[in-house]
Amino acid sequence: MEKEFAAKTALVTGGSKGIGRAISVELARCGCRVMVNYRSDKAGAAETLALMQAAGGEGAITGFDVTDADATQQALDDILSMGPVDILVNNAGINADGLFIMLSRDKWERVIQTTLDGFYNVTKPVVEKMIRQKQGAVVNISSVAGVMGNRGQANYAAAKAGLIGASRSLAAEVARLGIRVNVVAPGLIETEMIADAPVANIKQLIPMARIGQPEEVARVVRFLCSDDASYVTGQVIVVNGGMC
Repeated sequence: MEKEFAAKTALVTGGSKGIGRAISVELARCGCRVMVNYRSDKAGAAETLALMQAAGGEGAITGFDVTDADATQQALDDILSMGPVDILVNNAGINADGLFIMLSRDKWERVIQTTLDGFYNVTKPVVEKMIRQKQGAVVNISSVAGVMGNRGQANYAAAKAGLIGASRSLAAEVARLGIRVNVVAPGLIETEMIADAPVANIKQLIPMARIGQPEEVARVVRFLCSDDASYVTGQVIVVNGGMC
């Protein structure tokens, strides 16, 4: 069977581990040439690339900090000089938890900048190229925290909720130009980000009574990037095991 995304190029930010790694491998398995972005974990990105190749895919790694506008623009100039990016997945994000009343300005700004400034810095030049080719798919990785809020994560929830608003606005602006923009909001997923979370207690709030796997998020992303989702844009798909 011909691969679903043959001859397409994808860029996945924050692809050195966790959900970003699973998305990169899933898209590569389906035929995409995947550019895996990382900030500092080059070894992790190289491991992602190796997993992509083991799945029968191909791609490359590209190191730049999405919060650095100049470095991001330079990296994207190099990537786009080789051809268009057909699929963009904005996955880069960090958490720095703490009760709001005790939250430092540094923690607030670092989380907001990574998610929202990173979205702007990467998406604007990529979408400009998508507009010229009159096709493209953008998927932004938010969080259940951005939908429901979460105690001790005011900064993270604000960033992820802001990403939803920006995504819906962009989707409305570019829909007639052949570009779809959607959001995936994962719940509790088995990644390093939940290492310090009270998992046993949280599982009691999940109707499926289990932690999600990164691959389960990746398959939803793959659907939204595919032609099967050709009439889906401006939507938020929550992947959280049934949490309300």
